[in-house]
Amino acid sequence: MQGVDNRDEVRQFLASRRARITPEQAGLPQYGGSRRVPGLRRAEVALLAGVSPDYYVRLERGNLAGVSDSVLEAVARALQLDDAERSHLHDLARVANTTARTHRRPSRQQVRPAVQQLLDAMTDAPTFVRNGRLDILAINPLGQALYAPAFAGPQRPVNLARFCFLDPAAEQFHPNWDEAAGTTVALLRTEAGRDPYDKALTDLVGELVTRSEVFRTLWAAHNVRLHHTGVKQFHHPVVGLLSLGYEAMPLPADPGLTMTAYHAEPGSPSQDGLRLLASWAATGAPADAPDPADRP
Repeated sequence: MQGVDNRDEVRQFLASRRARITPEQAGLPQYGGSRRVPGLRRAEVALLAGVSPDYYVRLERGNLAGVSDSVLEAVARALQLDDAERSHLHDLARVANTTARTHRRPSRQQVRPAVQQLLDAMTDAPTFVRNGRLDILAINPLGQALYAPAFAGPQRPVNLARFCFLDPAAEQFHPNWDEAAGTTVALLRTEAGRDPYDKALTDLVGELVTRSEVFRTLWAAHNVRLHHTGVKQFHHPVVGLLSLGYEAMPLPADPGLTMTAYHAEPGSPSQDGLRLLASWAATGAPADAPDPADRP
């Protein structure tokens, strides 16, 4: 049996990265006349990567079978890929060289009791565990209080991508919604390159492509990213604007799961907001709000 046919994904990813680089950015000499394609030509990428034009054409047609790591790195340098894009290219090549027979189906993702106990012990930091599809699989009370708008609906597990694109409350919850939407799609695209055998992920993407024009447009851009640390803003319906740093940490003992913890700058209004949020979570939410103590 053959593996997942990811040639379309490879072709569109490489073509989209090539189209964004001008000859000037690549350090190539300029000649007169108009160019028929945006960005670099295939022959120019081949020159920069040190491979023959015919070989690069084969790659951009989606055939990564048997390609060495050194060639992948040369192509990555030629296309000026960042760390996330370079990792994505290697993921695509790995899938192209994996058969369905050798692919090991992952076990059902569950959060171990010890991890849940750790979450519960983190009383001052909103913290949750998610999978690559952005399902929230476990969360502490302060985290659920922070994400109360996402937990207002009945569907479990809460999916952050579905909330972002299909729930009207998301645009108010995320003051920088465009940035949140772009990040969400890039994370799903990264996961799709890493594990195209995930039927639940394929179903989720199919649903979002069908129901959200914005998602469909962003998905077609083939952007990917790593999501380890940074700052996010939230507009919480109870405590108002929060600017929180985050750290996203893979759980080595639980492949595919990531723990994300938020924190506020000491002495900042956001720290005061988190304290108010903790009080709100501890004393009970208003009758028309979701109960932060109610686990997914």
